Amino acid sequence: MKDEDFMRRAIELARAHSMSGAGGPFGAVVVKDGKIVGEGWNRVTSTNDPTAHAEVVAIREACKALGTFDLTGATVYTSCEPCPMCLCAILWARADRMCYAANRRDAAEIEFDDEAFYVEVAKDIDKRDLPTSNVLRDEARAVFAEWFAKPDKVAY
Repeated sequence: MKDEDFMRRAIELARAHSMSGAGGPFGAVVVKDGKIVGEGWNRVTSTNDPTAHAEVVAIREACKALGTFDLTGATVYTSCEPCPMCLCAILWARADRMCYAANRRDAAEIEFDDEAFYVEVAKDIDKRDLPTSNVLRDEARAVFAEWFAKPDKVAY
């Protein structure tokens, strides 16, 4: 199969599930070794989960199917350029590659405008619009030190 075939599947998922009321018009598939190992579609409104974007759902499905948190060697196909959360999920999953169809400006035209999130994430933490406080840093750092010293930790 080619990129276009996998992308058509992502677009098909977006169409079918958004029209059935599952959520917004977004779909994604994760492909490894030429096979789809995870599929996802936007489920934000049907599950009341703001993190249930197509890419995140597809990554969760792929990782469960493969029994790993590392998607090295995989490609994520998404029907729209990912929002910052989804882009970070793809990066954390260590996918080798990403392909997208519609871009963020196309999404903004139908009132899915992520630009404010891109801007907010790029700001220094003390300059963000979201009020933020640094609380109990030393206690949290102690947990970090304990984990770092653990001989059987699983690094990622």
